[in-house]
Amino acid sequence: MRKVVKFGGSSLASAKQFRKVKAIITEDKTRCFVVPSAPGKRDSKDTKVTDLLYQCYDAASTGQSYKRTFEQIKERFNEIIDGLKLDLNLDFEFDKIEENFLNKAGREYAASRGEYLNGIILANYLGFPFVDAADVICFDENGQFLSEKTNEELAAQLSTMKQAVIPGFYGAKPDGTIKTFSRGGSDVTGSLVARALSADVYENWTDVSGFLVADPRIVENPAQIGTITYRELRELSYMGASVLHEDAIFPVRKEGIPINIRNTNCPEDPGTLIVANTSRKTPYTITGIAGKKGFCSVIIEKAMMNAEVGFGRKVLEIFEKYNIPFEHMPSGIDSMSVFVHQDEFEENEQAVLSGIQRAVQPDFVELETDLALIAVVGRGMKANRGTASRLFAALALANINVRMIDQGSSELNIIIGVHNEDFANAIRAIYDVFVKAEL
Repeated sequence: MRKVVKFGGSSLASAKQFRKVKAIITEDKTRCFVVPSAPGKRDSKDTKVTDLLYQCYDAASTGQSYKRTFEQIKERFNEIIDGLKLDLNLDFEFDKIEENFLNKAGREYAASRGEYLNGIILANYLGFPFVDAADVICFDENGQFLSEKTNEELAAQLSTMKQAVIPGFYGAKPDGTIKTFSRGGSDVTGSLVARALSADVYENWTDVSGFLVADPRIVENPAQIGTITYRELRELSYMGASVLHEDAIFPVRKEGIPINIRNTNCPEDPGTLIVANTSRKTPYTITGIAGKKGFCSVIIEKAMMNAEVGFGRKVLEIFEKYNIPFEHMPSGIDSMSVFVHQDEFEENEQAVLSGIQRAVQPDFVELETDLALIAVVGRGMKANRGTASRLFAALALANINVRMIDQGSSELNIIIGVHNEDFANAIRAIYDVFVKAEL
């Protein structure tokens, strides 16, 4: 068995955390390929190293004073090295980074140096070879990620190695220019390494013990999700559940490799297992609840709309013209509603409304603002009768008015729209009826 293990920024924020990481790796000899993030916050008042690197680069590249911030960055890494009593000196690396900052190597180069330096330290501490991600994570000259080329390069490089540390978050274009994934992209690197190695498991170590059924900021002590499918996770991640970078799902899903979300500070916790499919039954009817605020709906009514060929296409073309993506589009015989992000809509609100008027000559157009969307997700919903009736009864009992209902064709999720002010109460009501009542 081979495991790829990725450790997040909080897991590698200090020498103390590094020692926890080494204990986790040495406890299981199959944990042989390691993907580190940059040092995160040591406490709530601390600053992540990636943010310091951005600040330092912005100052250095524009001729402003940067030395103080650069010293802070050096101190963070040297503090880890000293705390681990390593025979390691990064002065050459620091000098090269400073020179590249002054030569305006780019913000993505700057941001990537946290993972790069942490990777060197961790490799030295573990006694593992270091593989620079710039050599194996490939982007084209336009900055587009090259999935298959990356898989080939990683497989070729790592196939001859028994152990390695590969820093997360970045890769390189053909000319060597550093290119990063979006924030949290070390999750993606770990997934790519797992795919290239055909790993048995991809363990993603962070500061939480897996996914929770609901947001703990809304529901007190929510239940933990033991096993979740990729499809369920995709639904929840899209609606705001953010333990794992959503792009990290696809490489391992392609190979059928399970992801295990684990807690560095509580390594005895089993965490959450993310799988392609499972025969394991969920302890509750639902797997999870997630949602987002800040939507509005454009409600369009026209008699005999259903008989007018191309009506929906014409409406959506107006939103496309102004680069406004839609989230959901429930419809009736003579009406349709288009749900969009309110902040994206407001800038071109009048142009969109007048465009709809010209395109389809509706009888009536109404706007409803300050809405929230909530996804209730679960593979167990399909097999349980009365799921929808229990959901809406719970919301009615909590005196919450439902503004939209949309059920996916897979019967894996039900999405409801409520007013922003009802968002938290709606999630609590759903949790109570599907989790508390089923305990």
